[in-house]
Amino acid sequence: MRDLVTGMSYLVKGQRWVGRNRRQWGFGLLPGLITLIGYAAAMTALVFWADDVVDWATPFADGWGSPWLGLFRGALTALFFGGCLLLAMLSFTAVTLLVGQPFYEALSERVDLAEGGSAPSSGLPLWRELWISARESLAVLVRAASWGVLFFALGFVPFVGQTVVPAIGFCFSGFFLTEELSAVALQRRGVPLRQRLELLRSRKLLVLGFGVPLTLLFLVPLVAVFVMPGAVAGATLLARDLMGEDEAAEAATEFTAEVRE
Repeated sequence: MRDLVTGMSYLVKGQRWVGRNRRQWGFGLLPGLITLIGYAAAMTALVFWADDVVDWATPFADGWGSPWLGLFRGALTALFFGGCLLLAMLSFTAVTLLVGQPFYEALSERVDLAEGGSAPSSGLPLWRELWISARESLAVLVRAASWGVLFFALGFVPFVGQTVVPAIGFCFSGFFLTEELSAVALQRRGVPLRQRLELLRSRKLLVLGFGVPLTLLFLVPLVAVFVMPGAVAGATLLARDLMGEDEAAEAATEFTAEVRE
């Protein structure tokens, strides 16, 4: 339970950090705003064209009589729109992080400098970092979307689909959201995707304490935009914990104090 509380505290500490550094908060808002505008335009277009897409995809139903044609295509339209909305929710963080890679990396470095006095660097050119980030984000998105489809289907199971499945779904969403956010700091440390997932699985309560409350906040896209800079700062603090850097810094400080004495 201690890890669960610690994970929640990193979420709060991240927001406090950007609150004390307003320029970094404003700097970190730009990618989220750009992504939100793009997603809003896409979802607006989807509202107008979803019926046409379903009609085009189901020509075999043109001859069906009323009310079956309307019920069938209406259900497909709802499923199509719901699936696109789920994909948008799952991909929003990944796309925002990709768009804002230089912004969030700079923010994460400043958190490292403030906490430990140094900021690890991958030493890779920007284009290489963007390529690695895009490739690994896509891999995570495919995994998250696969689980999302499964949970969406299980949601139709009576009782279980309305109680147990949403709770488990939030836990999975929190895990993958934490992975995406902590990747900003861990990629700078040269930690590949497979090892990042192993690190996160080794401290599941820490990850869930950070990710699940954040997932609930991110259900509202506008809130996600304003919370994102602090989430990146908090995820950097969490990454330092996963890598044992804070313990190492404390040990070095204690050793230095003992030598001086």
